[in-house]
Amino acid sequence: MEKRKLSFWEIWNMSFGFLGIQMGFALQNANASRILQIFGADVHELSWFWIIAPLMGLIVQPIIGHYSDKTWGKFGRRKPFFLVGAVLASVGLILMPQANIFISVLPALWVGAGMLMIMDASFNIAMEPFRALVGDNLRTDQRTAGFSIQTSLIGFGAVIGSALPYILTKYFGVPNSTVPGSVPLNLTLSFIIGAAVLIGSILVTLFTTKEYSPEELAKFEDPQNDAISDSEEKSKITDIFTDFAKMPTTMRQLSWVQFFSWFGLFGMWVFTTPAIAHHIYGLPLEDTSSQQYQDAGDWVGILFGVYNLVSAIVALFFLPYIAKKIGRKATHSLSLIIGGIGLISIYFMPNEDWVVLPMVLIGVAWASILAMPYAILAGSITPKKMGVYMGIFNFFVVIPQIVNALIGGPIVKYLYNGDAIYALVTSGVSFLIAAALVSKVKDVDDITQKS
Repeated sequence: MEKRKLSFWEIWNMSFGFLGIQMGFALQNANASRILQIFGADVHELSWFWIIAPLMGLIVQPIIGHYSDKTWGKFGRRKPFFLVGAVLASVGLILMPQANIFISVLPALWVGAGMLMIMDASFNIAMEPFRALVGDNLRTDQRTAGFSIQTSLIGFGAVIGSALPYILTKYFGVPNSTVPGSVPLNLTLSFIIGAAVLIGSILVTLFTTKEYSPEELAKFEDPQNDAISDSEEKSKITDIFTDFAKMPTTMRQLSWVQFFSWFGLFGMWVFTTPAIAHHIYGLPLEDTSSQQYQDAGDWVGILFGVYNLVSAIVALFFLPYIAKKIGRKATHSLSLIIGGIGLISIYFMPNEDWVVLPMVLIGVAWASILAMPYAILAGSITPKKMGVYMGIFNFFVVIPQIVNALIGGPIVKYLYNGDAIYALVTSGVSFLIAAALVSKVKDVDDITQKS
């Protein structure tokens, strides 16, 4: 028995909630360091605050994956998790830039870090079931297209989220200036808009997408799959550790690629704002509140929007076709090389306008990072374990971020003398290492083999 082939718009609607998730995620990625610095964090402390994000992923995603595999009711299998995650993330989005209203109870920096934790936990609650849904609903020959469409929506959402503070100031006159210790109005309003879009986009997926029942998925299972057999009914949360020990070979091989890819991404997200403000704008390291610093922060939002827009275009119009011609592995390796060159080249850019060019290259890598590993992985996972294995796979996304969070700040402070631009160069080198490791991965159902 074979799954029904879905139309483009069915796949689009199935993934549409990712537009809002990534809009909120992009607002966080582009502005969390800036907000935390406004509330008093030093540059070398930023990675320690950001450790909240991967820790939430490490804890939340496998658990959510396990329970979403076991959930089935009138609201479906994955859908309840989308909605709960979206509501909680919206709360964090609204309150993080307004953390200073709680200063009578706790320091604004603590509240801001707490809201960052809530957002990350909630994004993880929503994100993992979305990836599992693609594996649940799509046939092998549609998975690359499915993850690519998902990546394009991630890109479009991230463009809107990253650029929104700049757009509100540039075209709607919302001020981006502020007094020390307070977040500019354009940021606060952007986070509120992001929360509203997040809820709305999730509802589109909820009302337009049908899920296969567990009984239907069982009929699609390939008995030759090298993942753990499902002949035994598994229902305990501790089974996550058993599943981890028996993960497919392809997942083990991809783990090293993911480690160096996400080590590099974390460094980029945490240190781009201080790197651009100091290295490109020429501001002193201790400046976190001047008008020039706010301008630099807004421009980082535009730069992040650029790489996300490029990723959306590449994922939607190019990745599936390139992968069909040269294979998923070669596509991913080439994309990572392009992104690594982009990150390293930021060091050599003469002004802020030129930094757009490296961001275009980074966008190519980001498109592939969000699509190719999951398309490769999905072919090695049994359908009944799609959720939990997608969650376990997230270990190899969050562990490198935790490592970077622990060592990135001290490296910037003591090895790079506080100059965050070298953290971006390090991220570029990490991408190049990941590209080399792709050759070790076995893609068990590469679409080139089925052409």
